[in-house]
Amino acid sequence: MSLRLAPTFADVLADADRAQVGMWLCTGSPLNAEICAGSGVDWLLIDMEHGPNTLTTVQQQLQVIAAYPVTTVVRVPCNEPVIIKQVLDAGAQNLLVPMVASAEEASAAVAAVRYPPEGVRGVGSALARSGRWGRVEGYLQQASETISLLVQIESADAVEHAAEIAAVDGVDGILIGPADLAASMGLAGQQTHPEVMAAVLRVFAAAQSAGKKVGVNAFDPAAAAHYLAAGADFLSASADVTLLARGAEALAARLIPASDAADADTY
Repeated sequence: MSLRLAPTFADVLADADRAQVGMWLCTGSPLNAEICAGSGVDWLLIDMEHGPNTLTTVQQQLQVIAAYPVTTVVRVPCNEPVIIKQVLDAGAQNLLVPMVASAEEASAAVAAVRYPPEGVRGVGSALARSGRWGRVEGYLQQASETISLLVQIESADAVEHAAEIAAVDGVDGILIGPADLAASMGLAGQQTHPEVMAAVLRVFAAAQSAGKKVGVNAFDPAAAAHYLAAGADFLSASADVTLLARGAEALAARLIPASDAADADTY
């Protein structure tokens, strides 16, 4: 029996006739992942950098999301070959590597997702979900075709090197993180500051000049609309924890008198 893997995010972006809209999964809950997978968004990002996700919860979420017509990206916690190898072996086909600030760092990420001689990924697919335990014919020879790699630009220094990063062969796309970018510019918490948004658009131009897909985190609706109009190929517009927090607050505000809610706020 020979199985085929799903199209990569790079494949989806190449075929899309509009920007792909997604959201983050930060809770580590397969149930929450399944709920979001059926919501109608185009893609989901399982976050190992800031969320409590482990290798086990990542694999569980990949398994439940697979039943839905949505693309899943996993953000690894750092640009580390062993972690990248484990996440790939768990079955992730689309990776986001955070805090990439140079072409050298981007090249290291490319090497980590590829088998020798092109890269340094350890060979263990016969034991892992990545090649479906030997059921994907020719997986070792064609693995790079089943994986897409995004790198995240999220500092002022990275913006200065955006053209070089985008030019690295094997980088399929760039995702910009305005939160860390704003902090690096001395504007922490001001993701929609004009200087921050101008820096984001500089990365857009660099990526597009290199023929690479470009996206951005934009939880603010006005910012999301701005970046879509500016030509974003994809964006993440919210997160499971954000939707839950704001939804719970809205429920409380609608039904509980403000004075009672203030008395209950002891955190």
